[in-house]
Amino acid sequence: MPVSLGLCVIGCGSFARVFAQSLMTLRGDIDLYFASRDLGRALEYSHQFNGMDAFGSYESAAADPRVDALYICTPHHLHLEHATLAARWGKHILVEKPIAGTLADARDIVAQAEMAGVNLMVAENYRFLTSVRKAKELVEGGRLGQLRLIQLQEEYPFEPSGWRNRAELNGGGVLIDGGIHKANVLAYLAGRPSQVYAMRILPGQYAGQPELEAEDGIVVMTQSRQGVVGIINHSWSAGPVTARPWVSILGTQSTIYFELGRPWLKIIDGASEEIIDLADEYRGLVPMVQEFRRSILEAREPSMTGAEGIEDLALVLKAYESMELGVPVSLD
Repeated sequence: MPVSLGLCVIGCGSFARVFAQSLMTLRGDIDLYFASRDLGRALEYSHQFNGMDAFGSYESAAADPRVDALYICTPHHLHLEHATLAARWGKHILVEKPIAGTLADARDIVAQAEMAGVNLMVAENYRFLTSVRKAKELVEGGRLGQLRLIQLQEEYPFEPSGWRNRAELNGGGVLIDGGIHKANVLAYLAGRPSQVYAMRILPGQYAGQPELEAEDGIVVMTQSRQGVVGIINHSWSAGPVTARPWVSILGTQSTIYFELGRPWLKIIDGASEEIIDLADEYRGLVPMVQEFRRSILEAREPSMTGAEGIEDLALVLKAYESMELGVPVSLD
């Protein structure tokens, strides 16, 4: 494989636009291609984001020898179909979160990649935010003492549309869509939970629309085997609106607080506070794609694996089970 990675965006939707714009700084390392069932749309994206070429079908993109990998940015229920296509043509796979809408599909995606001998990475960009990485360093270095509690919160008036309104296609509502980011950050910083309890928040202004078939707000409580409690509060309609999602990690010695996408992190020791300035990486997409490329060049597993994607999805689905049953559910 050449040093420059030929990466084709499969599915030219709104987030594909954000992704392509972010990667404009990686030219020379990444050659972007675009594929859509509407060739005109793929050509529009290719022209706007200085792409190498455009394709009017996903199959023609996967078959092109210039393309080394596919970035699957299609609806959740199509991830298995498009990962299978990539594996069949020997293309590496960068798949948007969640890895799939069901555990059966997720496991099949991992198996397909393994059989094809291609790299599979879940596009969990929050993992690569500088604030999250710094928090991980501080936690592992013992700066907080013994962990006790991690909280993650986001309240933003997002109006889902199209396939996102259909529970069967999306796999659920706010938790599987945006909340799975928080599930991944929680596990990365505080360890995998062994138990989960979830409650739906009453529908709000935006999710009150009749098209939405799943939850627009949810509170999830977890506990790890070490006793660390986690709380995820994520809503598409409640207020007051949070400018950026925030994370607080409480230990026996000190507390860390930061906002996802902000270039700083705060350490609180009793009455004293220390602000650590960080590199400005708003979305984490650039370092995420750089890691994907390096893992291919170095013939190793990427740092955000398909197996972790399955664990994140399992947490979300167990939270949904708890929400419906009204009782805590074990993840073991």
